[in-house]
Amino acid sequence: MLLKNRLFTPGPTPLLPAAQNAMAAFTAHHRTADFRALFTRVLADMKDFIGTSNDVLVLAASGTGIMEGSVSNLTSPGDKVLVLTAGKFGERWRDLTNAFGCKVDVLEKPYGETFSLDEVRARLTPDVRCVYVQATESSTGARHDVKGIAKLVGENGSDTLLIVDAITGLGTTHFDVDGWGIDVIIGGSQKALMIPPGLAYCAISERAWKRMETAKNPRYYFDFRKERKAAAKGESAYTPATSLFAALGAALDFIRQMGNGDLVAGRKALVDNAELAAEMTRAGVKALGLKLFASAPGAALTAVTAPAGLDSSKIVKEFRESFSAVVANGQGDMKAKLFRIAHIGYYDYLDTVGILAALEHVLARTTGRAVEYGAAVRAAQEIFARSSFEKPQLVGA
Repeated sequence: MLLKNRLFTPGPTPLLPAAQNAMAAFTAHHRTADFRALFTRVLADMKDFIGTSNDVLVLAASGTGIMEGSVSNLTSPGDKVLVLTAGKFGERWRDLTNAFGCKVDVLEKPYGETFSLDEVRARLTPDVRCVYVQATESSTGARHDVKGIAKLVGENGSDTLLIVDAITGLGTTHFDVDGWGIDVIIGGSQKALMIPPGLAYCAISERAWKRMETAKNPRYYFDFRKERKAAAKGESAYTPATSLFAALGAALDFIRQMGNGDLVAGRKALVDNAELAAEMTRAGVKALGLKLFASAPGAALTAVTAPAGLDSSKIVKEFRESFSAVVANGQGDMKAKLFRIAHIGYYDYLDTVGILAALEHVLARTTGRAVEYGAAVRAAQEIFARSSFEKPQLVGA
């Protein structure tokens, strides 16, 4: 049969056609009125997409660039920080804070698990200057209780900042950024915003901006204060990724259309879409007798434990060779033990049903055991039929 390449990975994710067209057509120089108008509009729209009144920065970098900047701009050597880690990207917070000379207290849980609020409370002392955590740990599919953690940080005193890596969380999870008191929340262009890698963004609270004035760690390209000053003039401090900004503008317009002209409503619809696709996928996976890997699964992706005795690399390979579908293997210590199916951004009902139908064949071929064809699809269909998902407005892609 004809094979169409399809991404089901938690980043990069499938590209929005309108964003691809905008990116290909954009030629404006970054120090012109045309680009300043686009830049200013995108930054304003990003506030609505994130759900904040705080200033937003968009930089030419991967998400790790903003993660690094969230350490270098907010800490001094010797500062005590608390890192909450339960996967590969939590370990990145650990490594970054160590690299900048912080005194790092690590609350570590096994891959696939999350933290109890009692465990977090026990590690929060008045001298903790920053708390670093993921919203969704994309190496495991686990979703952490950001709201509960934010409440504890708020109770710990005004000197403790909360920094959240929501690179796979934004667009798949409902946040109240300002209401919960998140000081820095981080996203990446290649996730729910449906454009290529190359842009990282964040919203920063006034408490965090104030901290930057006393933080002593070195910074240059990722000096957030420079970017804020430049953004006030409709510019970036350094050469921006101009075509990616055009793509981002188109993606935000698409999300606005999802909300019938309201970007905030569109953001909610995007998250609800991910939540429903994730629920359908979890039901389908369990109908095939497979086990979910994460104890508290999020909507960004579904991590599935490989059947006993089977290397998940074989499952990933079979998806690619038989269906040209790219799913993700496990990362770090979990490689060969699980596979991950994403629901971030430009995924719909047919994508979800299709990947589950393919999974039925993949399991039959890799395990050599009989599979009840239609079981996963039926379970997903039942979730969809029971959902309160409103008939979507048709929007141009």
